Amino acid sequence: MKKIAVYTSGGDSPGMNACIRAVVRTGIYYNLEVYGIKYGYDGIINGNIKKMQSHSVSNILQRGGTILKSARSNEFRTKEGRQKAYEQLTKHGIEGLVAIGGDGTFTGAKVFYEEYGIPVVGCPGTIDNDIYGTDYTIGFDTAVNTALEAIDKIRDTAAAHDRVFFVEVMGRDSGYIAIECAIGGGAEMVMVPETTTTISEVSDYLKNLRKTKTSSIVVVAEGDEEGGANTIMEKVKTEFIGDEKKFKVTTLGHIQRGGSPTAKDRLLGSRSGLAAVEGLLNGQYNCMAGIINDQVVYTPFDDCINKSKPLNKDYLKLQEILSI
Repeated sequence: MKKIAVYTSGGDSPGMNACIRAVVRTGIYYNLEVYGIKYGYDGIINGNIKKMQSHSVSNILQRGGTILKSARSNEFRTKEGRQKAYEQLTKHGIEGLVAIGGDGTFTGAKVFYEEYGIPVVGCPGTIDNDIYGTDYTIGFDTAVNTALEAIDKIRDTAAAHDRVFFVEVMGRDSGYIAIECAIGGGAEMVMVPETTTTISEVSDYLKNLRKTKTSSIVVVAEGDEEGGANTIMEKVKTEFIGDEKKFKVTTLGHIQRGGSPTAKDRLLGSRSGLAAVEGLLNGQYNCMAGIINDQVVYTPFDDCINKSKPLNKDYLKLQEILSI
């Protein structure tokens, strides 16, 4: 293998640039030609492929987002689109790929490998921390710290006005951001997709809390079965006639995806990028390079895509006990 390429796909996450940097410099260290593909799978199809040097990735560790950009690609979902992608890679002589992204990215990489035999190793880049085969995903730690900083500030205004704030964080299918923010931010309650919490349970809990606390924070993962924070608040308010103004909602949204990555995410991105290149050189194809118990582990894309990553039940118990 003499030529490899790296691309980012799906939602961006802080630490992706650290991963790109590691792929490029590890490749150069092993005497490979390394190419960067802009705009993910669309970039492969359209030949948006450029050779990268060591200086191409200078001064990017501290930057959020991704210097290679990211885009959704409906065309890559078709056989015709993947054929174009294969032709472009062949044209550039690229023999291996490093895919930085989540399960959608890995699904595309898996299909592409099965159809054309282009070796691919993935790096887990998503703030949701919902990928099987790694303890943490690139960007998760930064997202938690960003959300936590916001919750700390919301706590101040909630206390000043004796209000209940429903704070919505990202997590369509995973409550990892929500539970860590709830514990770290001292939230009175957390609502996540992995557990069922009814509106009546929320209302009863908040009513009971009012006996000892004048303000509360409820952290809501966007994918909770009762709906987003605004929907939940509107339902809960009906149980507090006369006190409707006490309830407020803050949706943190895409602020969680941006910002300078934490040291943990920079290290994770760097380790994953290096492991991905070494995996390509050592015949570890159609898999993801993750970190489990501080050791590099290569997990087949099939498992990453189809196996769920359970929420730590100890965290749920910890939050419940500390919120009294």
